Amino acid sequence: MGERNYNNFPRICIWESDGEAGDITCDIIDNVEASMLYRDGRVSLDLDGGGGVERRRSPCWFAGEAKKPGQMISKGHKNYDLMLNLQLGIRYSVGKHASILRDIRPTDFDPKEKFWTRFPTEGSKVTPPHQSIEFRWKDYCPMVFRRLRELFSIDPADYMLAICGNDALRELQSPGKSGSFFYLTQDDRFMIKTVKKSEVKVLLRMLPSYYQHVSDYENTLVTKFFGVHCVKPIGGQKIRFIVMGNLFCSEYRIHRRFDLKGSSHGRTTDKPEGEIDETTTLKDLDLNFVFRLQRFWFQELIRQIDRDCEFLEAERIMDYSLLVGVHFRDDYLSDKIGRSPLITSSGQTVSRFKGLQDVDWILPGRKPVIRLGANMPARAEEVKISQFESQCSPNGTCNLIPSGSGEIYEVVLYFGIIDILQDYDISKKLEHAYKSLQVDPTLISAVDPKLYSKRFRDLARRIFVEDR
Repeated sequence: MGERNYNNFPRICIWESDGEAGDITCDIIDNVEASMLYRDGRVSLDLDGGGGVERRRSPCWFAGEAKKPGQMISKGHKNYDLMLNLQLGIRYSVGKHASILRDIRPTDFDPKEKFWTRFPTEGSKVTPPHQSIEFRWKDYCPMVFRRLRELFSIDPADYMLAICGNDALRELQSPGKSGSFFYLTQDDRFMIKTVKKSEVKVLLRMLPSYYQHVSDYENTLVTKFFGVHCVKPIGGQKIRFIVMGNLFCSEYRIHRRFDLKGSSHGRTTDKPEGEIDETTTLKDLDLNFVFRLQRFWFQELIRQIDRDCEFLEAERIMDYSLLVGVHFRDDYLSDKIGRSPLITSSGQTVSRFKGLQDVDWILPGRKPVIRLGANMPARAEEVKISQFESQCSPNGTCNLIPSGSGEIYEVVLYFGIIDILQDYDISKKLEHAYKSLQVDPTLISAVDPKLYSKRFRDLARRIFVEDR
C-alpha cells in the first residue's frame, strides 16, 4: 500500500458550545487529523452524538455505576487553562508527526531534540485559535515517543481523542509526597503526571536504554511512557509533564491497591481503618495477602522482575514501587473488603456487598486478554503480619505468615513497576544518611540502587508464590 494521500480527506468541523449561554465555535481539524478519524471510508467518531457511527469502547469499562475517582476539570477550575493547553499541544504534536514516515534515528534520542511552538490565542499558520491564554509548547524527542506508542499498540486516533476530545480530564489527588498533579482521561486509559525538571532529565538520559528494553521485552512491567512535554503560559512558570498508561485500566473494578517498595520504615497508610476504601493506596505493612499464581505465570513474572530490576539498577534508578491492584471475584464479605459504601454516579449509596456482586460481569463474548501484569487470575491467601520487631529480618525483609484460617479468594491481578524516574542523586544520599541515624539503614526506602534492586526482587518472591 502506497503513502496515504492526506488531501483526499474532507476537513472536519467540530462544533462546540462554550457553556449554556456561550458562543458556538467551529474547530476545523487538518487533513492529518482527519485521516486518523477515518476507518475504511467511515469516520470513527460520533461527532454529533446521534449514535449513527460506532466509536470504539474503552477497555477500561466495567459494569456498575461506581463513581470515578478524581475531580472533573470544568470551567472555573484552577487548572482549566492548563488542561486546554495540554489538549491543544498534544493534538498538535500527534497530528504533526503522524505524517512523518521514516525509521527512528540515533539523533532522535538527543536530549536537545526538543521543539518549542507558540500558541497565540488568535491562532497562527500552524496552530488553531483558542479560548485559553497564550502559551508556548515544547515536545521532547517526539519521534521516539511516536515509535514507543506504536510499540505499545496505541492507535494515534484513540490517543488523540481520549486526551483531546470533548470530555474533560479528571484531576486526582496525589497519593505520594512528590506534590505532582495527576490527570486521567475519561476512558481511564491514559494518565498525565506533572514532573520535576530532574525527572525529565533522568527519562531523557535513559531513553535509549528504555527504548531498547521495552523493544526487547514486550512483557516488561516498567511504566509505559507515551510522551514528554512542557507548557509555559505567557508570564507563567514552565510545567513539565509525562503521558503514560494507566495501570488500572481494567474491565474489572479494583477493590484493593498496594504501593510496595520492599522496605518497612513508614510503609503503612495514615488512614484509620474505617476510612479505607477501594481508592486508598495501601503500603507494605498493610499487605495481608500472598498471591498464588499458576506455574507458567509465576516463572514468567520472576524472570521479568529480574530483567526489569537489572535494567533499573544499570540506570542507577531507585525508589520505584510495585503497584498492585486486586479485584476479588468472590464477594469477599463486605466487612473484609472495607466498611465504606460505594457511591454511584447518581449519588445513590449502595452496599459494598451488592457492589461486588455486580462488578464481575463482562459483556457476553468478551474475555479480557490475560498478559503479565493485567487480567491475571490468581488466588489470594490471607496472611497475618506479626509485630514490627519480629517480622523484619536484619536485611530489611518482612515475612508474611499464613493466617491459619485457610481463607483463599479468587482474584484478578493488575501490577507494574512505577516511579522509575528517581536516580540515586545527592538528595537521596542525604536522605539515606539522615534516616540511617534514626532506624536500621536496611529498613528505609532510600538505599543504593544495587541494594534496592535486590530487596525489590526479594519482595516479589515473598508476595507471589507458585500455586501448587
